[in-house]
Amino acid sequence: MLQKTSELVDEIKEHRLFSHPMFKHWAQSAPSPEVLGAMFHQIQCFCASTRPGLNFPEGLRSIGLQRASELIDGIVASESGHGPELATMAAHVINQIASQPVFTDLYDQVAIEAKLKEFSNGIMGGLPGYDHQTGLTTQARKAIQVFEKRSLSDPETTLTSLGASLALEIVSNQHLIPGEKTSLIDSGIYGVSLDEAEMHYLAEHWGECGAEQQHERYVIEAIDAVMTPDNESLILAGAFGFLDSLAQLWDIIDASLLQSGYHEAPARLSAQA
Repeated sequence: MLQKTSELVDEIKEHRLFSHPMFKHWAQSAPSPEVLGAMFHQIQCFCASTRPGLNFPEGLRSIGLQRASELIDGIVASESGHGPELATMAAHVINQIASQPVFTDLYDQVAIEAKLKEFSNGIMGGLPGYDHQTGLTTQARKAIQVFEKRSLSDPETTLTSLGASLALEIVSNQHLIPGEKTSLIDSGIYGVSLDEAEMHYLAEHWGECGAEQQHERYVIEAIDAVMTPDNESLILAGAFGFLDSLAQLWDIIDASLLQSGYHEAPARLSAQA
């Protein structure tokens, strides 16, 4: 029986990712500049992978989903330029807790991202499967691979990518951005606010007028126009494949950097279907 999009959204929000304690532990643990840099490296590399549309919009057009393609194009355009802003925010926050400035130029994206990778290699480099060239854990690479599939435009992959996009936008709007706000702003650890120019990345994404609210509405509209009994299983597979991969990335960040000892709960049946 075909689910309504609202039912699918509710099912996505029941995934264990939405109750993951990583952000709570981040807000409570006050990680060192080096640990914070390693965390930002994993998170910013994952976020960067979600921005390019690649051949995804074309794949939607090729199966007659013009409106869905336009909506995804709108999200891609809206995300343009967010990489430098995230790097600036990371550098600013790290400087706030360092004994002396780690970053002298908060707008040098290349230098900032290189230093974040250096922190990650130094702290996480001994983890099984860690890749020193990219500075990525196995879990980060798996989460990134979900969005690299946008390079494919065949109908089946396109529909799984649409499901992953739905889950991504719900996660971003209702979990990731609120989690970052809790950890960076509400905790009071870093002495920063949304009003600061260096925190523009978070300010732009946060709240009812934020980019993530708009993106979530866009992709829900796209799913409404697309989902049928014939393609529902592909959309579900894409959504829960992404949710599982990001939850595993949060697991390794939480356990190896925040030392919470958090262990993965059994996967939900719907995610395995």
